[in-house]
Parts: sequence; C-alpha cells; structure tokens
Amino acid sequence: MKKILTATALATATLTHAAFADGHAPVVGVSWSNFQEERWKTDEAAIRAALEEAGASYISADAQSSASKQLSDVESLIAQGADALIILAQDAQAIGPAVTAAGNEGIPVVAYDRLIEDPAAFYLTFDNVEVGRMQARAVLEAQPSGNYVMIKGSPTDPNADFLRGGQQEVLQEAIDAGEITIVAEAYTDGWLPANAQRNMEQILTAQDNAVDAVVASNDGTAGGAVAALTAQGLDGIPVSGQDGDHAALNRVASGTQTVSVWKDARDLGRAAGEIAVALAGGTEKADVEGAQSWTSPAGTEMTAIFLEPIPVTADNLTTVTDAGWITVEALCQGVENGPAPCN
Repeated sequence: MKKILTATALATATLTHAAFADGHAPVVGVSWSNFQEERWKTDEAAIRAALEEAGASYISADAQSSASKQLSDVESLIAQGADALIILAQDAQAIGPAVTAAGNEGIPVVAYDRLIEDPAAFYLTFDNVEVGRMQARAVLEAQPSGNYVMIKGSPTDPNADFLRGGQQEVLQEAIDAGEITIVAEAYTDGWLPANAQRNMEQILTAQDNAVDAVVASNDGTAGGAVAALTAQGLDGIPVSGQDGDHAALNRVASGTQTVSVWKDARDLGRAAGEIAVALAGGTEKADVEGAQSWTSPAGTEMTAIFLEPIPVTADNLTTVTDAGWITVEALCQGVENGPAPCN
C-alpha cells in the first residue's frame, strides 16, 4: 500500500552538516529538464537551502527540454565531482544510460518528481495518481454532465499517465452512466502551454465548440486551454490544473480555472536535498526517513517517498496565502468581488 508523507512528517527528517572521510563536503548535482514551468525555480531554491543547511555544495545543468543534452549534462555533473545526483528527467526512458553511468561511479540518484524506471534510483514525488483524482473530482463537481476534453501531459513523462489514470478512476462512473462523454484527449509535447493551446484550439474546431469541461493535467496546459477557450468566448467552463503556479491561482480566483492541485515545491525540494546528502553519505535507500518499497506499473521494485498534494479551489484559496506561497496582492490581481481573500 502506498504511504503518503505529509509536510509535517517530512520536516522531522532534517540533516546535520555532513562531510566525507577525506574532509570534503558533499557535492550534489542537479540535472533539470528545463525551467519553462514557474515552479522549478522554487524547487531549486528549496534544494539549495537544504544543501546549505547540510554543508553540501550545489551544481546544476539545464537540459533545455532536450533528452540528449540531459545525458551529456549528467556526464558533466559526474565529471565535476558530484557525490549524488538529483534528476528531473526530460524523457523517462532516454535517461536510463545516465543512471547506469552514475551507478558505475557509485553515485546515488534521486529521481525527482518524475519516475525513472530503474531500481537504482530513489523515487521522490507527490502522489500523482491522487493529483489526477483531485483534478477530476473538482471538475466533475463543477460540471457533472456534458462533453469533456482531456489535455494530458508529455508522452515521455510517466506522470502524464499516472495523472490520466487517476482522472479516469473518478470519471468512470459518470461515463458509464452516460452523464459525461470524453469527446477528445491529447498529449501535450514537452508540457508546453503553446502546444496545449494548439491542441485545445483544434479540438474546439472539431467539436464545433461543444465542450463543457476540460481536465488539464497541470497549470501550464491549463493556461493554454484557457487561452483557447477565451478566444471562443468559453472562458469560465471548468478547467483543472496542478502545481499552484501563481498565474493559475489567479485564474482560480477570477473563475477561469476550477482547481490547481498544489504540490508545495518547497517540501519536495527540501526532501530531495536531504535525501541526496544522506545517500551520498552512505545511507541505504531503505533507511531514508519516510522511505517505502513501491512497485511501478511496469513491475519495477523501487524505494520511494510520496508527498501529499492539496487541491486549491475558490473555496480554500487562503490555504496558499496563509502558507506564504503567494501574496494576496498577486492572487487577487485584477479580481473584483472574488472569493476570499479577494473580496
């Protein structure tokens, strides 16, 4: 059974300053797939803070959405002396040789937020199937009947299918009852909002605008979908997302997005930094605080930690402002007579 770790539980797993036998401080290399999404900068700041607290050094590389560049990036991080790697995989399959190369050098790997199908990697993420369920629940509550469109994530990211599976679990009963119909669905290459917008535009044309709800798999794709809907005068129909991007939370406040499932990147980044330092210091994966054994859908036995997501709707926007994730001013910009705290 999958065990979900709360931020409170996670906060107990702090580290003291670490050093190797030769006296050098741990060096943690982070391979980012890209920085197109607003949230990765928050993740990076949290990782840096955790490493600084542990007395470790940070080095990084940005693959700029290129799977091949990410492979060379990891080689470079290894050559620079990384004692542990945190990898946000651009392509879950293509990254395999990089994990093998790290293993050959005795360098542990944290698969960050996205699954890397390799038992050598420590998988750290939020419960993405539950994120999908939360997205579908919010949209179904707002629009319990009609034509649904599914705007999925990148086909090279296993999270896209985890999310889609969770969404289907929630929607299946209404589908079987004939209450809703999924009239179209599309993957979004690279999770790029522009690609999501283009997909949504094509779907609206094919459906003659007969669309009642959109289950979009993150805030970037939601933004693309909302742009396409707005151009057709359909802004305001239910649309889901995730990540708690500031622009998306503003859309929730203004009524053009129904939910953004918030995955506090500060918790995820901090956990990654702490885990990387622990593994670099010789801690076994199974001995990491909060770790559990988990079997992937493909049958790979892995060690993992899953954090708990929170769906943010118009009913609980103060959750993100109270947590200091976004200011009231940024949340409520351009919103008149909106939900609390924008009223």
